[in-house]
Amino acid sequence: MHLPKSEALLERARRVIPGGVNSPVRAFRSVGGTPPFIARGDGPVITDVDGNAYIDYVCSWGPLLLGHRHPAILDALRAVLDVGTSFGAPTEREIRLAELIQAAMPSMEMVRLVNSGTEATMSALRVARGFTGRELAIKFEGCYHGHVDSLLVKAGSGVATLGLPDTAGVPRAFADTTIALPYNSIEALEAAFSAHGDRIASVIVEPVAGNMGCIPPAPGFLEAMRRLCTEHGALLIFDEVMTGFRVAHGGAQQLYGIRPDLTTIGKVIGGGLPIAGYGGRTDIMSHVAPVGPIYQAGTLSGNPLAVAAGIAVLEHLAGHPEVYAGIEERTAALCAAPPEGVTVNRVGSMFTFFFTDQPVTDYESAKRSDTKKFARFFHHMLASGVYLAPSQFEAGFVSAAHSAEDIARTAAAAAAFPG
Repeated sequence: MHLPKSEALLERARRVIPGGVNSPVRAFRSVGGTPPFIARGDGPVITDVDGNAYIDYVCSWGPLLLGHRHPAILDALRAVLDVGTSFGAPTEREIRLAELIQAAMPSMEMVRLVNSGTEATMSALRVARGFTGRELAIKFEGCYHGHVDSLLVKAGSGVATLGLPDTAGVPRAFADTTIALPYNSIEALEAAFSAHGDRIASVIVEPVAGNMGCIPPAPGFLEAMRRLCTEHGALLIFDEVMTGFRVAHGGAQQLYGIRPDLTTIGKVIGGGLPIAGYGGRTDIMSHVAPVGPIYQAGTLSGNPLAVAAGIAVLEHLAGHPEVYAGIEERTAALCAAPPEGVTVNRVGSMFTFFFTDQPVTDYESAKRSDTKKFARFFHHMLASGVYLAPSQFEAGFVSAAHSAEDIARTAAAAAAFPG
């Protein structure tokens, strides 16, 4: 595609922003070419500065469950603009958002709002260590939990996209507090607890992996995790920053019937604005300052604009439970006829086309995908007016704004891929 305005903006951006982008995967390094600079979003469509329109399956990397510029969210934001954008003091809306989260996810008996998923996972790990008095944490290869120092060990997402082994700048001592295991391996999990059970503070997991592409949990995997944590006094942390309110109203913990001790959430709960949160059992969360000794703070936490947008989304979802059935139906239709030799994984409205003809169940099998062929597919779809994540190792998302016609047009473009 010819993107003269985007090309000029990228050249300008590179002079003042590392790589010209504020998050690495946006740079298109793994697929090549120039990233379109986006000017506007409406419903399921984004339009770039060169006037090209695309059906959007990135959805701001998951938050836009209702699509771009949903009227309820815009109305909520306008109401806040009339009174102020930030106070650094308590507001009633913060309570309402926490109540909506707790109602959907009963395991989150208490909730603390923060500003990003990274902040949420970092805080949840600190709380788990402070509560248990232990230092070790288990994570799973290919799962990305934000750019927390101790969790950038065999991470997926942008780290996998850029081919980085881990990352520079993380002290070895931080990495040594993390045990990285293969996703979906009950045997490896049991062995780790057998060897280190009395030193493990927590297990953190994406209950549906989304940062090495979409990979569902194998039968019994989450159940084994819950059992082992309970037996050994460790806390189970579900990172539902991506899956929360997306794969089900109550997240993956509702979908799979597992109750974690702590949960991190983000994305959907802000309706496109930056916000996240963590929470869990009252006895655990009562250790967080100001009522307990585990310190965590944030000047803009509970920002009125982000909170108002989140309330609008969660109230809409609570009042329209049929939204989930409609999105799931359209996502299933999108995934029904992939290109030849492609494995499709899907959970709810999350999906990934893996360019391998073998099942993808963990990071190692995901890495067997043909990334060069994916790059060709990505650019074919972009030229066809379809915007996918610019990485083989990311999930795609369908929103309530996508119509049956959008899905049919996307499926037709995929079917026309020459290989």
